[in-house]
Amino acid sequence: MARFSALTSDSSDDEQTPYTSQDAHKQPPGSPTRSVDMDQVSQGSGSEEDEDIEVDEEDEEDESEDTSHMDEDDLAVEKAPVPRPRNHALVEDSDGEIQYKHTHSRSTSSTSSDSDSDDARRRGATASWVGRAGIDVQKMHVMQTSLFRMPEEAAALQAMNQPIRPRFKLSPTVSRKHSRDSVGDGRLDSQERISFAHDIDHPVYRPSRKYARVDISDSAVAGNEGALADAGLALGRAFRVGWSSGGSLVHLGQLCGPSSQVQTSANSSVVTKTRVPFFSEPPEETSNRLSRLLQHHLSKTPIVKDEDGIPFADPSSELCFSSFTSLYPKSDSSYEASLFRLGHALFDSMELHLGQDVTVDLRNRIASIRRKAALSEWLGDVVTSLVDADLRKQSSADLAAPIFSLLSGYQIDKACDTAMDSGSVKLATLISQVSGDFEFREDLREQLQLWREQRIDVHVSVSIRKIYSVLAGSLDVLEGSKASSLERCPDVDPLEGLDWKRTLGMYLWYVEPMDASIAQVYKSYDRAARESPSRVAPPRPHYMEGAPSQKLAFHIPSPPPSDALFSLIRLYADPACSLSQILSPLSFGPSPADYSFPWHLYIILSRCMRIRDLSDRGESEHVEEMDEDVSGRREGHSPSADLLASYYAQQLEQLGMLQEAIFVLLHMEGSAGRERAIRDILHRSADNLDEWMCSGILGSLKIPLAWVNDAKALYAISQGKVFEAYELYMAAGLYQSAHDLAVVELAPEAVIRQDFELLTSLFERMASQSIDGWHLKGKAYLDYAHAMTRLPELDASLSDAAVPDAVEESELESLARAIPRLMGILPDMLYLQSDPRHKVALAEMMAGLTAVLDQVKPLALAQSQVRLTGMDEATKLRHIQTTALERFMRSIQVS
Repeated sequence: MARFSALTSDSSDDEQTPYTSQDAHKQPPGSPTRSVDMDQVSQGSGSEEDEDIEVDEEDEEDESEDTSHMDEDDLAVEKAPVPRPRNHALVEDSDGEIQYKHTHSRSTSSTSSDSDSDDARRRGATASWVGRAGIDVQKMHVMQTSLFRMPEEAAALQAMNQPIRPRFKLSPTVSRKHSRDSVGDGRLDSQERISFAHDIDHPVYRPSRKYARVDISDSAVAGNEGALADAGLALGRAFRVGWSSGGSLVHLGQLCGPSSQVQTSANSSVVTKTRVPFFSEPPEETSNRLSRLLQHHLSKTPIVKDEDGIPFADPSSELCFSSFTSLYPKSDSSYEASLFRLGHALFDSMELHLGQDVTVDLRNRIASIRRKAALSEWLGDVVTSLVDADLRKQSSADLAAPIFSLLSGYQIDKACDTAMDSGSVKLATLISQVSGDFEFREDLREQLQLWREQRIDVHVSVSIRKIYSVLAGSLDVLEGSKASSLERCPDVDPLEGLDWKRTLGMYLWYVEPMDASIAQVYKSYDRAARESPSRVAPPRPHYMEGAPSQKLAFHIPSPPPSDALFSLIRLYADPACSLSQILSPLSFGPSPADYSFPWHLYIILSRCMRIRDLSDRGESEHVEEMDEDVSGRREGHSPSADLLASYYAQQLEQLGMLQEAIFVLLHMEGSAGRERAIRDILHRSADNLDEWMCSGILGSLKIPLAWVNDAKALYAISQGKVFEAYELYMAAGLYQSAHDLAVVELAPEAVIRQDFELLTSLFERMASQSIDGWHLKGKAYLDYAHAMTRLPELDASLSDAAVPDAVEESELESLARAIPRLMGILPDMLYLQSDPRHKVALAEMMAGLTAVLDQVKPLALAQSQVRLTGMDEATKLRHIQTTALERFMRSIQVS
């Protein structure tokens, strides 16, 4: 087999040449245009016809005029064109090597007379030029023969004259075209380029699949769905870990985390139903708390229909933080009350009582000061309990310790009174000047520096030094004097033992200037917390502050998320902060599944006050209607918003608060998702849809009756109350569902009992509605009942009448022609072979129609072209007897 030699274009160096956009057939400016005919290379062909080259002489002359710098004598010599070897002709030599044909021709010139004449002609032209230049031809030939190898030189020159072909650099995973086994580098033929205008597509990554979907006919589960002894086999195809009503989770094996060690295997037949807790509080206390919030929310939220006709909750702008703070008395110091009060201080609108001529900058400046004052007041109220706890723990020996504790809660009046009572009049005077000018702070810093330099601080109590450091506006570690053991003073940290709220208050009240904004205070605290995490208390959640009274039921990650109160301050101070960064359930409570407060804050801040939004909010699709849209959809859709509503509704469903859960789901933004979620929760809670519950759902929440009745009907079917479900479908206007239910469940029983009146009433009320499959199912039952009752009446009337009525005869003929067609579609209508009622009803209908038709028109079935199936043997025998008798009687009459 021929062995391929490496080509210049396929060398490793060429593979590293970057791909250029230059066309492979485009010649450089001024170069002659050549038209080269590529012939098929066959083994042993050495004729000179394969090396013919057509040269455009006109372009050759243009190139000479543009690029040559030789004399006219030189040009006269070079006008005779020298045939250039073609670049792409390939032949196979005697060793099996594939080479360029011109190289092979030179290496075998001794056997080719044409090659000798070409070489002689080329050497003659060169010699004439060398002679005119005054060069010794013999000497030049000897030097050339000694220093160069002619075939290799020719090959190198030929390679230099070749136009550079742009190469597409393939992925390392794609092999090269001319592969060699020694390299192991083969190129797929499917990756060859048709032309340089055609790009090679990268191979599609197809991951290996360990499992493949099996058709139900080939599955081992087919026919074994009732194998209750093996729950994995019975439920393996349709079963998945999923939520049930009330937060119940049905699963195999044991619930665990990614790194948990489990003791039981999931490959078992035991199905476990686990009730997952969503709240850390007792259910009754949680229900009362959430019911109060949602009732207030509902009072400020009208229920409207969106553009798709689906109910939608549209909260009004009146639903602000101040409206929620009115739900809590002033003496209530609970965490949720503090949360809404902080929101009121930071985000609610305030009346500045300024004139119309006040500039915008001045208004903003005054509003900033008012906001800071409101935050200061809120922060002082929140830390009051902490200050009182410190005062109770302090001993009476250190008289200055209570003063510092009072200062940490910004209780200036009480701190002054305490200092006066302890006899520290000068200290009380300094405290009264707290948050003074910079000169006052600088004087205190100099005093602390003087104490340290003169080694007096060792005689000053730690609490006094803390007070002086705070009044000086410095919260850094206060260094003590460095001296011998007797006069050595320890360093003092003013922030030691303070929680994050009082630490933030220190920066708000004492460090930053009075006119500094809240954003500046937040940045100072945040910078200090990042630079000195061991000194500055981080904003840990409220349930992790101090020593917890009992072990938390949920795992808290490390580090824990920031406290929700701090997150609200961050949201106000940092314009780049979104709601997605602060609405973590663990910021509000120890339960990672409690989304009650995150959802309420989202509604207030995003939907009502339009202050900030979730990060995944899409762009609006109707920009021109932004100012006129009042349904809360000025922006695009946010999947996170719908997830918040779904999580919160699931928690309420676990508590049995069905109406509240549906109200939360009404805030979902997507119409299709909102309808699906509400329908699903109604289906799961259908057993709780009593009269009182339905009145609230239909009245206050404006849920369509069809949704409620659909859920109740499904529950009635599960309880075996099929006719009740049919009535619910009809009352809700769900005629398609009522029709399907009547065809499958009710009509076969009516046929078996031969209750034609019931059969007619089931389908007569929906005859004017648009129902899929009506003519092949529901109308077929109506036609059957009509034929069974009307045909005997017509036959009796025509038999008793002396003169037959033409109208009745026409009706009789029409019914007789329609019955065979009706009998042809009955097997497709009663298709459930697993239901014995369908089999019995089919036999009953076929027997009844055959009997009445044989009585009136015995030969009608025999004359029809309809293929009758589903008829039992007794009916067939009676029909054959009746048909034979009729034909016999007719033959007698004819004869």
